[in-house]
Amino acid sequence: MKPFMEALPPEVNTKLKRVKPPGEQVLFQVATDLINNQVFGEKWLIATDRQLLIIPTEGVDGTVEVPLDAVQEARTEELVGGGRLAVERKVGEPVYLHYSSSLGPKFAEIVEGIQQLSKGEALELPTEMERTRCEKCGRLLAEKDGRCINCTKKRDTFWRIVSYLGPYRLQLILVFFVTTIAALIDLLPPLITERIIDDVLTPKSNFRLLAWFTAALLGIRLLMWLSQVGRTAISSWVGFRAAEDIRTELYRVLQFTPLRFYDKRKVGNLISRMTNDAELVEEYLIFDLPFLLSNALLLLGILALLLYKSWMLTIYVLLPVPPIILGGGLIWNRMERYWRRWSVKWGRFSAHVNESITGIRLVKAFAQEKREGARFNARNDELRQISVSADRAWFVFFTVMNFLMSFGVFFVWYFGGRQILGGELTLGELTAFISYLWMLYSPLKWFADFYNFMIHAYASAERIFEVMDTPTEPFHSPQAKAMPQIKGRISFKDVTFGYDPGKPVLQGINLGVAPGEMIGLVGKSGVGKSTFINLICRFYDVNRGRLDIDSEDIRDIRLEDLRSQIGMVHQEPTLFNVTITENIRYGKPDATFDEVVRAAIAAEAHEFIITKPDGYDTKVGERGGKLSGGEKQRIAIARAILHDPKILILDEATSSLDTPTEKKIQIAIARLVEGRTTVAIAHRLSTLRHADRLVVLDDGKIAEVGTHTELMERKGIFYNLVHTQQATTAVMAVGGGKDDAEENSEDDDE
Repeated sequence: MKPFMEALPPEVNTKLKRVKPPGEQVLFQVATDLINNQVFGEKWLIATDRQLLIIPTEGVDGTVEVPLDAVQEARTEELVGGGRLAVERKVGEPVYLHYSSSLGPKFAEIVEGIQQLSKGEALELPTEMERTRCEKCGRLLAEKDGRCINCTKKRDTFWRIVSYLGPYRLQLILVFFVTTIAALIDLLPPLITERIIDDVLTPKSNFRLLAWFTAALLGIRLLMWLSQVGRTAISSWVGFRAAEDIRTELYRVLQFTPLRFYDKRKVGNLISRMTNDAELVEEYLIFDLPFLLSNALLLLGILALLLYKSWMLTIYVLLPVPPIILGGGLIWNRMERYWRRWSVKWGRFSAHVNESITGIRLVKAFAQEKREGARFNARNDELRQISVSADRAWFVFFTVMNFLMSFGVFFVWYFGGRQILGGELTLGELTAFISYLWMLYSPLKWFADFYNFMIHAYASAERIFEVMDTPTEPFHSPQAKAMPQIKGRISFKDVTFGYDPGKPVLQGINLGVAPGEMIGLVGKSGVGKSTFINLICRFYDVNRGRLDIDSEDIRDIRLEDLRSQIGMVHQEPTLFNVTITENIRYGKPDATFDEVVRAAIAAEAHEFIITKPDGYDTKVGERGGKLSGGEKQRIAIARAILHDPKILILDEATSSLDTPTEKKIQIAIARLVEGRTTVAIAHRLSTLRHADRLVVLDDGKIAEVGTHTELMERKGIFYNLVHTQQATTAVMAVGGGKDDAEENSEDDDE
């Protein structure tokens, strides 16, 4: 109830006290953000256990009181940029309350709550709502229930990325050791150069010492190369493993997230996170973090040596550093916004490419290649513009930074030269100092580049973590009841469900299905047939009421046990781009080849399979593209037969088959459903003739229940559906499909 008990402003609270009688309990109180459909403002909707109150804020007159027993109906109506809550009264004009689109989900729940109260039922509102705005800063979220990137602390993102290196502590210790040794070795060449100048070249003597110093430089270079190879090999191994772990966890989360998650997101956007975003994080782990350590150690070592040699010259060297740090801080937020927007644009770009390629047949069928090309160009241009803007901003900062850094060299040459002339400094010491100076600028420049890489990687990491933080289905809930052997009894008890809670698809469903019984779901498109079976599979949980399997609430049953005993054959069967054998064996991976063949024979699939060049080893192509619709359907039926489920779902299972094949399949299905609880949906009503009962859905409710014969004799909704289908068949006959139409008509008249 927390999202629906918003804090009242003092002036509204005062008005509420004036109009609310003592003893009335406030059940919810929420604010709108529109006074009407054009003007932003605030009104409050408050529900008590007796009435609805609409109270305006200061500057708007009029409080509306609607007794609950006077409410006829409550509904939401979509408008441009928002919507409105309409409360129909039994007597009088409706009451309207406008709101913007961001409040749509909340008022969809409110409508359901008003309906409950008007019927005298207990108020049931969710304890949590989909978030469209950040609760802290109020900004719109990139995705519902997503993370607010503006409020996400970068150090939290950093430590979360680093946490994936935790399992490889020994390797990290080795990397740190090798990197420290490498940093110390990197500091030696300028010292040796100093000695060569002061002890060999300036006095022009001791050729043997020169040979030793030169050999030392060669040995140091060899050690530097070996340490670099070792460090790169180990850090790359650790980075690749950590990146692999991130991708694995992301994929696992995507597999176990509920279907509601996918209802709100485009597949291409999610693929972008698995590929592009994961790749950027991988590069950060492999290349950026190891160099962060090595450059940090090198920077500290150089500063220590510079201060040791001449603290005064070191101050001159560091003069350009403060403005560089200040500029880096200013450019940070700007670049962060650029790369965040780039990640969003890339996700949209990937989503469009995915949709246009997967739907290429539709594109070509309607000759929309140019239109899709124009949409692609628009997305591509958006991506180019944000990339150019980001690179331009970074280039300007980088060139200014390099220019400022060069001043340190001028200062050292001038003041260091004066010290040499004054006898305070040797030429070798100044040369070594300048060498360290250039070595100092190298990690400083790298850190500037690192900011750019880090911002880019963090934007991608936050998009990945946003998915990872999505609540998954309770597959491993310790409270769930194990049911390794279910009988198949299904009971709907006053079930109400809607994908949008304010717009229920199913309402007040009460139905019991006995183990082994076959029921057929009948009704016009959109009445909730597919939703009915989605609830049985627990792809979604009911909003109200209860759904039982074997007298146990489906929400209390272990998900793995439930779904492993449900078999499904869809209208559009899903096949993977593997062999026919592997597709049939998908529901029972340990099945023998003989079992696969028997299942194919039972599904009338064996005959066409053996005509393929590779038989059961034939690859079906992406989404079964190398097979006809009827062949795909029969393989899906064979898969269900081999799976041997206790509950069988047939969703238009014969819709893709021609009439002769369909009759064969009906025989196979008759074998399949024997002894199993079966829920079937069929386009051809005649295919449900042998169901034990038919359940007719109308407007989300059960309108009729009975056998085929009983419903035909009743001459109700089912009777009208059958005759409408026969009339459609007759029209087909006129259009040239006479033979098929007559055959279908005969089926319906049997």
